[in-house]
Amino acid sequence: MSVNLSKGQGISLAKSDGGTLTAVRMGLGWRSAPRRGLFGSRTREIDLDASAVLFADKQPLDVVFFQHLISDDGSVRHTGDNVVGGAGQGGDDEAILVDLARVPVHIDQIVFTVNSFTGQTFAEVQDAFCRLVDETTGQEMARYTLTGGGDYTAQIMSKVHRSGSGWQMTAIGEPAHGRTFKDVVPAILPYL
Repeated sequence: MSVNLSKGQGISLAKSDGGTLTAVRMGLGWRSAPRRGLFGSRTREIDLDASAVLFADKQPLDVVFFQHLISDDGSVRHTGDNVVGGAGQGGDDEAILVDLARVPVHIDQIVFTVNSFTGQTFAEVQDAFCRLVDETTGQEMARYTLTGGGDYTAQIMSKVHRSGSGWQMTAIGEPAHGRTFKDVVPAILPYL
């Protein structure tokens, strides 16, 4: 059973049977919003990019994104760049896989961001979401929907962070500006 997350809401990443999650997938999906023009409506391709920034004690130590598909320790992996989004099919256009059991103990938070690499604002995107999936079962655990668009080019989506002996996910949903994760790191820091 999936939980629809609101901004700032957190969920534990424990399995319903009491076991511990070992691998999760953060999926990102979107499509271009139709724009009205002189000759009817049309869409313009939008290149959204998912990134995962790995933090240790509030310091960014590694990042996984379209130009660095695997973290230095191998625990986080990007499935590849999608430069146009979906056709509204509801599937993941980009995904980042996290092997929680392999994340080094000094990494305490992994923050997921989305950037409009082509520079369009989120007002030009529709049906955008990020979701967390138990990678071993394929079951969706949580979903955060980007609603309302806006005059910004990036979003700090969510974070997975250590909580006791397990992990927790918190939806952040904070707008930001920037074409890549590098532009967004200063805006992430207050959420660590």
